[in-house]
Amino acid sequence: MSVVASAGVLALGLAGCGGTTKDSTEAAAGGAAASSASADPNAKIKKGLKIAFLPKQINNPYEKIVDDAGIAAAEEYSGEAKEVGPSDASASSQVSYINTLIQQRQDAILIAANDPNAVCGPLKQAMARGIKVVSYDSDTAKECRHLFINQASSEEIGRSQVRLLADLIGGKGEIAILSATANATNQNTWITYMRDELKKPEYSGMKLVKIAYGDDDDQKSFQQTQGLLQAYPNLKGIISPTTVGIAAAARYISGSQYKGKVVLTGLGTPNQMRKFVKDGTVQKFALWDPKNLGYLASYAAAALASGQITGAEGETFNAGRLGRRTIGKDGEVILGPPTVFDKNNIDQYDF
Repeated sequence: MSVVASAGVLALGLAGCGGTTKDSTEAAAGGAAASSASADPNAKIKKGLKIAFLPKQINNPYEKIVDDAGIAAAEEYSGEAKEVGPSDASASSQVSYINTLIQQRQDAILIAANDPNAVCGPLKQAMARGIKVVSYDSDTAKECRHLFINQASSEEIGRSQVRLLADLIGGKGEIAILSATANATNQNTWITYMRDELKKPEYSGMKLVKIAYGDDDDQKSFQQTQGLLQAYPNLKGIISPTTVGIAAAARYISGSQYKGKVVLTGLGTPNQMRKFVKDGTVQKFALWDPKNLGYLASYAAAALASGQITGAEGETFNAGRLGRRTIGKDGEVILGPPTVFDKNNIDQYDF
């Protein structure tokens, strides 16, 4: 999440035809497959669109940055946006909120899914009523949404995290991963690519000994970090690809005997990690611009709800200050590559 354009732009896949009303009984196409209606790229964004952001959990600092940016973007196109969500990140915690948003007749629901399948039933109901569904940050199953706004290439995120840690520990030693929830789509996808990257000959000196789950809870992530370091006394490095996890891990390491001995990297925001970079706890970490992620998701939902796009691969839409964006395979739009932060550049960013 860099504050600048270098952070890249999410790729958004949009399916679902413009013009379908929320009273329609025809089921939405699902996934990245566009419906039978055609897009009207010259259509204007409708005034007064009602859109709702449903994050993994309402008190997640990262999700708050994303959603606030999306809500602000809606003001640019005269829409009405809000954020609602659960206080925990369990698999089924978002279901009741989706049902309520359907009853409220929202034009679009934007969701960062805690579980790719647990939310499918109500999301399909929303689509059948003509409500557009856009996933962002963490995807649902493809048939349960029209678009996925992906912060960066999942493969690049996963592989680059391994490359970053390998560089920091000299390519040798035991390593661990501190993830969010065990069902988080984005986390599991990144970890799959991390595992695959570690199979390459150049990482033969590195051994993944444990994947721990902090459930995107600060205290649990703190405790999981402590547990990893006690259980694996030869641990050389930890990757925490979650903003909650990396901050909690850094807080533990900064006040422990492991500071300067165990390398921590992952995905975090500059503002939460700045003090840990400056005190030497963390050398390097990465992220994209969460503000751009929310902004892009908001404009994608508006374009979808206004009939400018149907979600077909190759369709384009205007994403405000981020310019024209193209829908890729399976309804995915990619924001761009992550930015690496260290002591030399971290003060250039404020988010």
